[in-house]
Amino acid sequence: MGAFILGITLLSLSIWLGLLTLRGQFWRVDTQLEAVEPVLTSLPKVCVVVPARNEAELLPITLRSLLLQDYPGEFHVFLVDDHSTDGTAAFAEGVAHAVDKAQQLHIISSASLPPGWSGKLWAVEQGIQNATKLAPDYVFLTDADIEHDVNNLRRLVAKAEQADLDLASIMVKLRCQSFWEKLLIPAFVFFFQKLYPFRWVNNPQNKTAAAAGGSILIRTTALERIGGISAIRQALIDDCALAQAVKLGVSQQSTVNSQQSRKIWLGLSSLTRSLRPYPSLQTIWDMVARTAYTQLNYSPWLLLGTVVAMTLIYLVPPLGLLIGALLKNQFIALTALIAWLLMTLAYFPTVRFYRCSFVFALSLPAIAFLYTLMTIDSALRHWQGRGGAWKGRVYPG
Repeated sequence: MGAFILGITLLSLSIWLGLLTLRGQFWRVDTQLEAVEPVLTSLPKVCVVVPARNEAELLPITLRSLLLQDYPGEFHVFLVDDHSTDGTAAFAEGVAHAVDKAQQLHIISSASLPPGWSGKLWAVEQGIQNATKLAPDYVFLTDADIEHDVNNLRRLVAKAEQADLDLASIMVKLRCQSFWEKLLIPAFVFFFQKLYPFRWVNNPQNKTAAAAGGSILIRTTALERIGGISAIRQALIDDCALAQAVKLGVSQQSTVNSQQSRKIWLGLSSLTRSLRPYPSLQTIWDMVARTAYTQLNYSPWLLLGTVVAMTLIYLVPPLGLLIGALLKNQFIALTALIAWLLMTLAYFPTVRFYRCSFVFALSLPAIAFLYTLMTIDSALRHWQGRGGAWKGRVYPG
């Protein structure tokens, strides 16, 4: 028994050593948009597309922040009202008039959702179709719950121009105020970076591709090359699907990856933030469960592997420490403790980025256990035909 426990704890420790040395330094939070000098030698035309479904409460802050961007070039905002019932379009129009930007705002009423599309992507498609009439150089895709720093657009365009990028995206700072947000939201970012290390995403020689849907700047030529948003019209994790299509060179004519990898960039932002509240465990649970099983390609085997991996990586260290203490086996306890400390040190930069207590970094095993349960629940929802529920729509996959 003792030998088995020791073997498991040694394996967990080995995995953490491998993650920290071989997985693209995923724990670092220094890839930030605010480090970009917003110097522009040219002023490309930008069209902003905002899908909005029942967002009247947030638009006075979020839409205002978009319309008041300090980008010196020409930019227009296309807000697609996706069958809202709370007066979203009227609020948007009022915000534009209040900041004297009515000519820059174009409000589009979404047509009925056709088969084979997710609601958000259908709204985005209609926004892009209207935006292309102005022949923009870039399309900026963002969500209606994002409050943009005043120079967010200028920095994104500068980053894309300076590095000759086809796509530039930031993971905005998520709301982290309630207890459950402090416990679980930084971990959401940590797990995302572990799955998609930013240094790998930003390396054109590496096939890892990802983006964050709240803030994506994409060249119009790149969007046309992949066949537009319709190329990913059924994707529930649409941001990463779009990044993969752009980076791996999937064209409208072929679904086979080309030999040339395109340049994309993904980073964090400390100033542009999401206002979407997650005040309770249930709200965060629903957010994760909506797409967790989608991330596993609806595979029971990948689900089983994920549960085993999460247990081995995150739960074995505290359990090994407890069992080692009970068995009075100092080697088991020490091995488990080192693995737990490595885990905590890896997570701490993200916890500090969100200005949370160090106690939350120590709590990563419990946090991982909750995320594992959410993933299992995501699979159960899919099997019950309730997968992908969002804003009153269900996308069973």
